[in-house]
Amino acid sequence: MDRQVLIDNTFNKIRQLPDARIKEINDFADFLLSKIDDKIIQEGIHKLTSESKAFEFLKDMDDLYTLNDLKERYNEKR
Repeated sequence: MDRQVLIDNTFNKIRQLPDARIKEINDFADFLLSKIDDKIIQEGIHKLTSESKAFEFLKDMDDLYTLNDLKERYNEKR
């Protein structure tokens, strides 16, 4: 299905719902849009900081600590 058909189908289904459910759908749409906004902001911040020269002097320094110095390691999924 193309975008417009999906929008039309969704709109037709929403019109059949009671007001309380329409409010839930509206809240969910707001939530989805805020996630998109948050991602755009986060990517912008990442780009700004990665291109910044403020911490460039650290690239030439030796690392003070290594993974072997850790007592406990946080398992991060990436």
